[in-house]
Amino acid sequence: MAMVTDLVSVVALRLLHLDWKLTTAESCTGGMIAAKCTDLSGSSAWFERGFVTYANEAKSELLGVSDALILKYGAVSDAVARAMALGACYRSKAQVSIAVTGIAGPGGGSHEKPVGTVWLAWCIQGVVDAEWRLFPGDRAQIRQATAYAALEGLIKRLPNEKSD
Repeated sequence: MAMVTDLVSVVALRLLHLDWKLTTAESCTGGMIAAKCTDLSGSSAWFERGFVTYANEAKSELLGVSDALILKYGAVSDAVARAMALGACYRSKAQVSIAVTGIAGPGGGSHEKPVGTVWLAWCIQGVVDAEWRLFPGDRAQIRQATAYAALEGLIKRLPNEKSD
């Protein structure tokens, strides 16, 4: 399995080739993905900004996620992850975003959404895709696995070439 730093390097090269920028919208990872990206020297050429929207109010204020959406589906949901990804692109100058929302534990889980439940979403030039994952482990392991999956998922979704 590749290291997170390897994934960041692949993301960087691909975004530089496309001449695109990345923004992140993070809840359960608390800025970890943005930190991993900016650990790479020269990241200002492809990383635009990071939103840490841990509280529901922050998701609404910073990303434009509607309170009604959060109320109806919960903060940890497909709908909210997609809205976070879209909002991050709209409220930045980036063409690409990663959004994550989940339950890292040890508390906060339920029968419907146990600890380790994470929704990841990616917005690439206005097109949003999302995926549900259930990660095992403690809080640190769940957060690390989320960051890894978010970057890996972005690589899978990024085009290799610019389209006109």
